[in-house]
Amino acid sequence: MMFKILPTLLTSCLMVAAVFADEVNIPADRDTTLIEDAEGDAANGSGPGFFAGHTNQAEYGTRRGLIHFDVAAALPGNAIIDRVSLRLYQNSSNSEPGVISVHRVLSDWGEGKSSRSGGRGAPAEADDATWLYTFYDQRNWAHPGGHFVPDASAAEVVKDRSFHTWKSTDKLVDDVRLWRHEPQQNFGWLLMGDEETRGSVKRFASRESKESRQHPMLRIEYHLPGE
Repeated sequence: MMFKILPTLLTSCLMVAAVFADEVNIPADRDTTLIEDAEGDAANGSGPGFFAGHTNQAEYGTRRGLIHFDVAAALPGNAIIDRVSLRLYQNSSNSEPGVISVHRVLSDWGEGKSSRSGGRGAPAEADDATWLYTFYDQRNWAHPGGHFVPDASAAEVVKDRSFHTWKSTDKLVDDVRLWRHEPQQNFGWLLMGDEETRGSVKRFASRESKESRQHPMLRIEYHLPGE
């Protein structure tokens, strides 16, 4: 009799988990590229893509992506976060595998109106984040190239032109839990690629991309107290 009861209990538990599990998909509300530049006056705040890695340029070829999601506005006030995943669409012609790591940013930054489809960017405009400025040309990063946690919250091998998902890790969950409880500390993530190899840069569809289904998306699985 016991062996007949156990499968029934297991099935019931799985059904309860399915009923009470909730998820929300949050689109990015800011994204941009930090373009290595001695003067800090190149940006791409409103371009159709953002970049991470190293271009073919002999000098000033490093690119770092920035992305932000309004977590607190999208979740119930008492939500308990269980899993987190980040989905981006890589749309450059570079199909060589490369690791892109995600780092929690420690300073606020802006997304200005500068726009260029390529990785060289455009002249920075008011409030753009650049290699030297968090908000051009009023406030500086603590360090050129962005102020962020050195240890990655997650990493993913990115290669061909397709969707890529940074799967849930303890650090990703911790980041989002922090942003849920302390929205004033939510400065998003920085994406860092191979910064030593020329031609390693990856381009991701930004929230301004014409292909809306390719826009950056943060998926959060959560439950409420008592569930």
